[in-house]
Amino acid sequence: MSDKIDVIKVSYHRNGVAGEGFNVVTFNWKDEHRKNHHMVATLFKTSGQCAVLDIDETQKDNIEFACGNSWRGDHFEDALRLEIKKVNDEWDAKYTKNKV
Repeated sequence: MSDKIDVIKVSYHRNGVAGEGFNVVTFNWKDEHRKNHHMVATLFKTSGQCAVLDIDETQKDNIEFACGNSWRGDHFEDALRLEIKKVNDEWDAKYTKNKV
């Protein structure tokens, strides 16, 4: 499934001053019926902590389980974590290259 993911943006969020931080990823995904989905994922540090929603369905207030906006995070997680690592590595290279 991950070969059909086109990542749009990756961002890290602090979760207040004491909460666990997390990454948010927006991406496009084409399902097995070739239907395009504009998706958002929230990923915490630990493997298995990946939630995925279809943005268009969410805008219609469809957030119910098993009603057209239920997605298996484990189907997307590996590809999304690779993209997060890539963005983090690029950020590190850009902002830490001159530090001793």
